[in-house]
Amino acid sequence: MITGELRNKIDSLWLMFYTGGITNPLDVIEQVTYLMFIRDLDDIDNIRSRESVMLGVPYQSIFNEDGQQMKWSVFRDLPAATMYEIVQSRVFPFIKNLHGDKDSAYSKYMADAIFKIPTAQLLEKIVTAMDDIEWKNKDIRGDVYEYLLSKIAAAGTNGQFRTPRHIIRMMVELLALKPTDTICDPACGTSGFLVSAAEYLKETHKDEIFLDAKNRAHFNNDMFHGYDMDRTMLRIGAMNMMTHGIENPNIEYRDSLSDQNTDTNKFSIILANPPFKGSLDYDIVSADILKIVKTKKTELLFLALFLRMLKTGGRCACIVPDGVLFGSSNAHKAIRKEIIEKNRLEAIISMPSGVFKPYAGVSTAVMIFTKTNHGGTDNVWFYDMQAEGFSLDDKRTPIAANDIPDIIARFKNLAEEKNRQRKDKSFLVSKEEIIANDYDLSINKYKKVEYVAEEYPTPLEIMKDLNELEMQITAGLAELEEML
Repeated sequence: MITGELRNKIDSLWLMFYTGGITNPLDVIEQVTYLMFIRDLDDIDNIRSRESVMLGVPYQSIFNEDGQQMKWSVFRDLPAATMYEIVQSRVFPFIKNLHGDKDSAYSKYMADAIFKIPTAQLLEKIVTAMDDIEWKNKDIRGDVYEYLLSKIAAAGTNGQFRTPRHIIRMMVELLALKPTDTICDPACGTSGFLVSAAEYLKETHKDEIFLDAKNRAHFNNDMFHGYDMDRTMLRIGAMNMMTHGIENPNIEYRDSLSDQNTDTNKFSIILANPPFKGSLDYDIVSADILKIVKTKKTELLFLALFLRMLKTGGRCACIVPDGVLFGSSNAHKAIRKEIIEKNRLEAIISMPSGVFKPYAGVSTAVMIFTKTNHGGTDNVWFYDMQAEGFSLDDKRTPIAANDIPDIIARFKNLAEEKNRQRKDKSFLVSKEEIIANDYDLSINKYKKVEYVAEEYPTPLEIMKDLNELEMQITAGLAELEEML
């Protein structure tokens, strides 16, 4: 979350674009992203060059001898006019054609990218301002995008809310990804889930990925898949993935819920925060999805889609609005019954309503399930998350209270959960009890609340206290009157 000094710097950067004639926030987002990517290329090239010297292995820089001026660290110190000429005529065409594969996600979504900064003076100001911001923090790019998006009226109506990175990381760790997994986010936005998944795998399975040629090829080319209907998001997502070391991510323009998406039994992992509160006409939704659940609500349709896209044995961790858990319509009950009866529902993690503030106050939960096609639900694990490391108001300032480490630890040791009482933060509920409650998955249905008796004064005692206060006020007023 952007606060304090960083917020002031981003506001100043925004003002530079605005006063320079670039007033469309999405244009600002795109141009900032391009410049971040250009800077990253320089940083990554320098790091790999130093590593090659340390390891004694050859390294071919992406910048040839004639291209050294295209490095951020070089052109930023040049006169404004020279810098502008280099960025416009050399650097920008360079990044558009950086990836040799014309069918790659990067090539497809950079093909129509346009350099829109109009003057040399404006570019110089922007480069200087961006040099003053610490971009190495992996959350900064998402925070900048989120903050800029908040400046437009469309924010909150088009579902473009950035999922907090600590929530994404929690979901990734709960699924315990493996190097052989094939991962998809059918509503990927800027690819936050895919980036976090890649970072987790590099941290936990580094040797298995990079020392095994087959796993390395799978990691770079076939592991990560993302779909979205916003080309700006796809462009940012493709650059985001490449910046994080994924050479050829499969980021595609696709309406995941339509017949355009034919993926069936394809992925071992789905991580997603699909659009909420949407409503679609039946004729634009794939018939295969409607066979699972007949509804127009996007949050239910996406759950049916996940079941179709997963391989048998594949697992899903997704964010759903609370209404999915207890909704009483036939469609709500049908999708919950499908997951519980025909597949294996593992966990429901109820999150506080402030997780998506300041942009939305909707109450949500994380649902984790495995596709089996033949049942398997035994006991469902519930967790009542009350804190996730940030205040639940619009400011979202860091706090000490954080249930996420506890959630991960308990989920990885469910055998110890059998003896927990319903008044605890987490507990198990049997499939039979859930069925008896009409497949209701809201935690409040099963959690026991201890009520502590509170004694209050009687009405006569309260009236006596009020009379005494009135007498004190009267005496005070009389004393004040004598002083005048």
